[in-house]
Order: sequence, then structure tokens, then C-alpha cells
Amino acid sequence: MIHITDLPSVNALLNATSAVLLLLGYRFIRRRHIRAHQVSMTAAFAVSVLFLLSYLVYHYYAGATRFSGSGWVRPLYFAILFSHTVLAAFVPFLALLTLTRAWKRQFRQHGRIARWTLPIWLYVSVTGVIIYFLLYHLYPPPPAGPGVGRGFSPI
Repeated sequence: MIHITDLPSVNALLNATSAVLLLLGYRFIRRRHIRAHQVSMTAAFAVSVLFLLSYLVYHYYAGATRFSGSGWVRPLYFAILFSHTVLAAFVPFLALLTLTRAWKRQFRQHGRIARWTLPIWLYVSVTGVIIYFLLYHLYPPPPAGPGVGRGFSPI
């Protein structure tokens, strides 16, 4: 059974998986392996949806996690977090638009929007993993008390 405290690690794994699938999808389309591209990109979208659900569940129960780093790493962390957050707000819309154009066989429009979607989506996936390592491994938060956030609940 997955515990609520496991979700940040699960989220990082989902972000990393999404990044790998995006890179594979890009490689497949450059080599004209259309079916493999479709499978990779659809899988990247599915993994990203799972990430979003897991992320929302975690933050509903655990609330925000404060960054405990100081010195030069603090402004670096917040610069990464800010750019990640702003761009992450666009990813669901861009990904849906890109996939919809492919499903409708509007390949010219699909390619035009994919040129924007891919680097933004990839950046968000990779920086999500970086944020995870900075926040939970390099500068971990102090141990939580007898409960976390609004209610400590196993999933």
C-alpha cells in the first residue's frame, strides 16, 4: 500500500518517466516511426495525468513543503521552482491541444504546436525531478509531527 509520505517519490518517478517517454517520442518521430511516436506520446500524457492526480492528492493531505536550504542554493531553488510552476500551468493545455490535433489528423498544426509543447513539457518534467531532489534529499524538511497537513491518511 502506498502511504501519503511516499507520493513525492512517486511523483518524481512519474516526472522522470514522462521525460523519458517524451524524449523517446521525439526520437521516434525524427526517425519516422509514427506508431512508436504515438504510443510514446500517449503514454507520456497518461503518466503526466497520473502525476497530476498524485500531486494534488499529496498536497491536499500534506499541504506545502517548505524549502530548508540557505545561501546561494535558495535563490536558485526558487528560480527553478518559479519557472517550473509558471510553465507547468500551460502543459495540460498545450499537451491536450497537441494531442487533439494529432488525433484529428491535423498533422501540420500538430507539428507547429508540438515545437512549443515538447520543450516546455520536457522542461517541466525534468525540473520537477530536480525540485524533488533539492526539496526532499539535498535539503530535506524537518521531520513532521504526529500528523501532516489536514489529516494524515494512508492511500
